[in-house]
Amino acid sequence: MLNYSTSEENYIKAIFHLQGEGSVNTNKLAAELKTRPASVTDMMKKLRDKKLVHYQAYKGFRLTTEGKKLALLIIRRHRLWEFFLAEKLRFSWDEVHEVAEDLEHVSSKKLVDKLDEYLGFPRFDPHGDPIPDANGKIEPTKQVCLTDLALNKPGIVCYVSDQSTEMLELLSHKNIGMGTRLEIKKRFQFDQSLEIRVKQQTETISEVLARNIYVKI
Repeated sequence: MLNYSTSEENYIKAIFHLQGEGSVNTNKLAAELKTRPASVTDMMKKLRDKKLVHYQAYKGFRLTTEGKKLALLIIRRHRLWEFFLAEKLRFSWDEVHEVAEDLEHVSSKKLVDKLDEYLGFPRFDPHGDPIPDANGKIEPTKQVCLTDLALNKPGIVCYVSDQSTEMLELLSHKNIGMGTRLEIKKRFQFDQSLEIRVKQQTETISEVLARNIYVKI
């Protein structure tokens, strides 16, 4: 596989995440990457020439098959490095993302495959996101939002949708992390907040927080 610049890889990864919401347009991508629409247009022309995106001016763009392969490779690197930082270097889960943003651009396939082997071929990163395998395959997972969990039914936290530093800090304050076992003890009709049992303690969490927590039953 050819080597690509850090900027090109950042664009490819951003398009991959955004195109799940439908066709990606210039303004949406510019907002995601905090850049000017004119810069996006220039980059789309470069990526089109490299056959990584289907792009027509004013009609939006999507990744080609080759573009998707590259995006999954970048995501694989990122999530493996997050796992390494959390499990081996004891970074907290709200610290790993920023460091992995730099490490994901180390493009040595041998290094990434050796890292995967060293870590024991992990399936999920510290936030519960699935790690693509060496072929770019992502294993489907069965999970439910905490708000849909039945009362007194135990669930194991397996994914957090909002991975901002603020959200992860709040979850840590509530003693909630990946693999945490919890149960809903009560739903409050007034504001849909939840009383939950976590590590032999009772916590009350907002509906907003609960909607970002996913569990496996």
